[in-house]
Amino acid sequence: MPQTAPRAATWQGSRPRWWTELPLIAVVYAAYSAGRLLARGDVTTAVDHGLGILHLEQRLSIDFETPLNDIFTAHKLIGIPADFAYASLHYVVTPAILAWLWKRRRAADYRLLRTWLLISTLIGLVGFTLMPTCPPRLLEAGHGFVDTMAQYSSYGWWGGEASAPRGLGGLTNQYAAMPSLHVGWALWCGVVLWRHGRSAWAKVLAVGYPLSIAIVVMGTANHYFLDAVAGAAVMGVGLLLAKPALRLAGRIRARFGSARPSSEQAAGTAAPAANAASNLNVASNVSDKCETSARERERIPRQQGRDADRSTGGDSGGGEVGAAVRSGSGSQTAAAGDGAAAAAR
Repeated sequence: MPQTAPRAATWQGSRPRWWTELPLIAVVYAAYSAGRLLARGDVTTAVDHGLGILHLEQRLSIDFETPLNDIFTAHKLIGIPADFAYASLHYVVTPAILAWLWKRRRAADYRLLRTWLLISTLIGLVGFTLMPTCPPRLLEAGHGFVDTMAQYSSYGWWGGEASAPRGLGGLTNQYAAMPSLHVGWALWCGVVLWRHGRSAWAKVLAVGYPLSIAIVVMGTANHYFLDAVAGAAVMGVGLLLAKPALRLAGRIRARFGSARPSSEQAAGTAAPAANAASNLNVASNVSDKCETSARERERIPRQQGRDADRSTGGDSGGGEVGAAVRSGSGSQTAAAGDGAAAAAR
């Protein structure tokens, strides 16, 4: 039976290989980091955007970053752990959960959640490019914000420029505040833990981790409240686009796969015909070897006798007819001979 080409969605059921996943994730993350660095914009525009967000929040009485920053700067036991969390968890927890998904969950679940994360990250990069925004910590001191990363820099590896290590602050874009992907990635982690975590602790972390990160980014004066809202909205848009993106990728793979069939597929199609031919040859060879020759029949009289009995029993009607014909013809011949002898006398 000839093999058919695989369906377009068949590849989604196989587990992705780590040597293909790592380069894909690395490319997207490199684009994210490079985009943050290149899409700096001018400082004046970034400050205007930051002040516009702050004034809007103040009019709506949702500027939660202001009282949180006061607490973080006044209490060292709160501010220092928050700075460590801001500088590390974003880059540790998300890859760890992604690796756990790849190892433990179904391939279809992993593909959907990975695609959701990557698309949302690219959307966030577009936001950084179109709307460079000055975070609260970089506004003038008259607005009442204190940069906790700079205040507690002696306790960690970071300096006074965002969460970058000392001396590397120039390699990051400090005006990439809108949207907050710290909050967006944390929300992604929370959804994954809620859906796929089995223990009660997983459910607690699923709720507590995104909320904690949202409080941290505002208390350290790295983001406005509306930045956090925008980060959650970006993740929502990415989730809506994840399934269409997977279907599009499946169609592309199916088209290129059917247009250029591989040698393995051709070999797989030809294999059944070759196997059938070989089976016929084997069957004919076996039957040839099992056929009994005339000499062998002569050497086995018992077998010959059994064959004769089977032929006689199988065609008894024909034998009787033949005997009758033979007896009739014999009597006629005898009668003719007697008549000839009488005429001679």
